[in-house]
Amino acid sequence: MNRLGLQRDLQEAAALERRRQRELQRQSRIFNARIRTIGVDKDALDTQVRERNIQEAAEKARNEELANEMKQNDKILCMLEERQKNDIRNINKAITEFQKNFQKPETRREFDLSDPLALKKDRPARLSDNDPRCTVSGLQKFMGEDLNYDQRMKFQKEQFREWSLQQQRDWKNALAYQKFTDDLHDKSRIEIDQKTMEQQRKEEENRRAVCTATKDFNRTQAAEVAEKKKLEKYQKMKDDMGEISSLLRGDLLSENPEQAVSSFGRHRVITDRWKGMNQDQLMEIRSAQKQQVLEKQRLKGEEQQRDAEWDRQIVQAARAQLVLERHQQRQNREHRRALDNINTELSQEQKSKNIYLKEEEYSNVPTEQYYAQFNTTSR
Repeated sequence: MNRLGLQRDLQEAAALERRRQRELQRQSRIFNARIRTIGVDKDALDTQVRERNIQEAAEKARNEELANEMKQNDKILCMLEERQKNDIRNINKAITEFQKNFQKPETRREFDLSDPLALKKDRPARLSDNDPRCTVSGLQKFMGEDLNYDQRMKFQKEQFREWSLQQQRDWKNALAYQKFTDDLHDKSRIEIDQKTMEQQRKEEENRRAVCTATKDFNRTQAAEVAEKKKLEKYQKMKDDMGEISSLLRGDLLSENPEQAVSSFGRHRVITDRWKGMNQDQLMEIRSAQKQQVLEKQRLKGEEQQRDAEWDRQIVQAARAQLVLERHQQRQNREHRRALDNINTELSQEQKSKNIYLKEEEYSNVPTEQYYAQFNTTSR
């Protein structure tokens, strides 16, 4: 018995929860003013979404094509810029190395005049009797006292030989380094040129294939257009010859008077074949024209009389209308004055009623609890 009661309670709780969920869904639909008042056309929105996706896909494809072309151009430009930077870097490096090896400040002729360490490097006027700097003007050493001549000359020759060998070694090293840098630059430039030429060759092949296909298509179209024009020209020439032959044998150029007689009777003619009227017909037409002129003058006189009568009636009607409008204006002013008096009385009554309602009837102000009881369910 308890098991049956528990099962029934679970079923009732599940049914209650389903009703509660349906109620929440209904409230979300009903309390949403946008969906309730405006509504949504789902098919139209789906169609717009599909069209927008197609448009975005086409635009994306076009943008990807332009982006690939821009990437290719940027790649070529980067390669050219990199080669130019390498050339400038190698030239600057070579200039710096040359200045470092062959243009040292110590090798300048005037360096001793601007040497900041000249005083530290300078020695006393005389270190010993064998000091080679003791000149005649210094009064430190006199003629006939050059006892170290042989050693001095030997030392100077050895020093000159060392300088020459050092310059030769520096020059050979500089030439070897310059050759190495030139070879490295040539290899890098040849590699970049090969890549560039390969890229250009691929582009030229693609462009040539496109041009070939375009030329074949244009040639086929030109042949079809030429053949069509030839057939049209032949057909037009044939039609023109037939028309000329028909006109030469027809009644139009032969001026046959019987050709203008209509099949509906001899009193009717065909206008495109008629060659003119005879004298009797012209006299009849002139007489009819005179009669028409007299009839028109008579009708014009009658119309002037009718217009004068209409003008007189219009003036009388305007005078009567003016009198009626003035009378109507006086009645309107009297009616407006009466309405103003009535509106003044109604206004006083309304003010008295509002004061009574505000002070007597509507003295209790609604609280938040009063407004909270509305819009709690969708029923």
